[in-house]
Amino acid sequence: MLIKTKSNILSSEITDRAVFESRREFIKAATIFSAGIMLPSSGHAETGKYADVPIGPYSAKLPVTGREDVTSYTNYYEFSSNKKDSTVLARALKTKPWSVEVAGEVEKPGVYNLEDILKDNPVQERIYRFRCVEAWSMVVPWIGFPLGEMLKRFKPTSKAKFVEFTTIYNPEVMIGQRSGGLDWPYVEGLRIDEAMHPLTMMVTGMYGDELPNQNGAPLRLIVPWKYGFKSIKAIVKIRFTENMPETAWHKNAPNEYGFYANVNPEVSHPRWSQSRERVLGSSLFTPKRDTEKFNGYGAEVAALYSDMDLKQYF
Repeated sequence: MLIKTKSNILSSEITDRAVFESRREFIKAATIFSAGIMLPSSGHAETGKYADVPIGPYSAKLPVTGREDVTSYTNYYEFSSNKKDSTVLARALKTKPWSVEVAGEVEKPGVYNLEDILKDNPVQERIYRFRCVEAWSMVVPWIGFPLGEMLKRFKPTSKAKFVEFTTIYNPEVMIGQRSGGLDWPYVEGLRIDEAMHPLTMMVTGMYGDELPNQNGAPLRLIVPWKYGFKSIKAIVKIRFTENMPETAWHKNAPNEYGFYANVNPEVSHPRWSQSRERVLGSSLFTPKRDTEKFNGYGAEVAALYSDMDLKQYF
């Protein structure tokens, strides 16, 4: 089934409606014709690793943002604070071979090769909204699998209340890690029920192909109801903890970047309002759209915070 969320996105606000429509037609055709038949889709060719991946049950019916916009406008401070520079510099990162260490309050700790993780977790496509704390947004066709399904296989203990994620530390290539600003390596975290929620996704690809380096290859997190800085890239460690982990941006500026980071138009960033957002790829003359609480996923996730003051726990 499809999750139904109220959407007020105007078609004029997001680029490449044709990309979305033609992708759907192609994927339907791919189930009929042989896997070797690859057809071009407007904006990109379906010739990648995930060209015939099934559409996941939580994929939203939204027009997607153009691939070029998404892959060339990225925050990746491990490389640079400049979006264009980080896009280029990230290409030097070697993502094969790759492994993930699992530690903490769990019965099956260890180091797991990415190939084994993927073998146990079949991928699917999900079209999700993505909202940056900088007040811009996009819609992306991610490829990946439910994070919770993977975490269950490690058998968290009853003490596991939070899940901490750590990105790779490689200052020789990730030159942004040589400077100050953030306490490297980058660390993010979720409450265990957030991590286990079916919307939370571990991502390995996008637009029918492998995940580009600048977008977090080979393994990144997507939590669609939270600001994008929660969606940590290039994950090499997952640790189950009893206490809330100290995350990178919260440690750097706790008054600006809360641990929860739920999209909330009612809570302004100290330096700008979060009530409106600029849709990536839209014309300069296109009005900004209203920000939706929980990024439009309130029907699915609001119950997680029913006993919390979201202005205090931002």
